[in-house]
Amino acid sequence: MKKIFSYEEALALIPQVRQITTDAVDELESLPEADAEHSALIEDSLDYQRIVSSWADSILNLGIEVKGLWLIDFDNGSGYYCWRHPESSLQYFHGYDEGFTGRVKLN
Repeated sequence: MKKIFSYEEALALIPQVRQITTDAVDELESLPEADAEHSALIEDSLDYQRIVSSWADSILNLGIEVKGLWLIDFDNGSGYYCWRHPESSLQYFHGYDEGFTGRVKLN
């Protein structure tokens, strides 16, 4: 079932989304193989896949759409409020067809 969010509803979930995402990022960064020289290795690891999958499931369970790694959209009925880690708040919008590259800053 697709959830439609008002700006206020989406904004109210940002602290929870930020915590879920920060926890997942921290967990990834704590993996022994997590360094710049082995970025391809870490993405293929089972730990990486488990952490990212768990993060995505947590976000989806809130009714929010996952669009990429640490990138989410709140459907508002005419497009999306868009948030990406480590943004501090919900500041962007894009239409259904524009995607991330077409997002514009809200007031």
